[in-house]
Amino acid sequence: MLISVEDPARDDISALLAEHLADMFATSPAESVHALDVAGLQVPAVTFWSVRDDDGVLLGCGALKEHSVTEAEIKSMRTTAAARGRGVAATLLAELVRVAGERGYDRLNLETGAEDYFAPARRLYARHGFVECGPFADYVLDPNSIFMTREVRPASPSG
Repeated sequence: MLISVEDPARDDISALLAEHLADMFATSPAESVHALDVAGLQVPAVTFWSVRDDDGVLLGCGALKEHSVTEAEIKSMRTTAAARGRGVAATLLAELVRVAGERGYDRLNLETGAEDYFAPARRLYARHGFVECGPFADYVLDPNSIFMTREVRPASPSG
C-alpha cells in the first residue's frame, strides 16, 4: 500500500468522498453530519492522504485537521468497498498517528457516529488507543456523535 498526500479533488478521490458524504447523510440526521466535502478538505489546516495499491488504484483516504499546535482531528477516513477487510484503514490510521507525533501534537481527536453503522469504525479506533471523550474544538454534545481521543507521543529527536 502506498500512502501519500494528495488533492481530494482528484476524480477517484472526490467520487469516494461523495460516496462517504452520501452514506453519512443516509445514516445520520443532517445536523449530526460533520464530514467535510472536497472544498472543506482543501483548506490550509487540513492535510489529506490517499491509500493506493501498487497499480495506483484508490483503496482509501483520510485527513488530519489541525486545531492548534497541540491538537489535531482525524477527518474523512474512508475505505473503498472493494478494499474493506484488507487492513487499509488500520494502516492509514497508524500513519496518521505517526504523522501527528512527528508534528508534535499531544492529542489526536475524532468524531464518529453513534449509530450501529459506525460500530466497526469505533472498534478500529479503540484498537488504536482512542477512548471516548467529550466534544472538542467547536463540536457540541450530540446524541448521534461519539467523540474519541488519544494522546500522541511526539517523535523523539534523533541522536
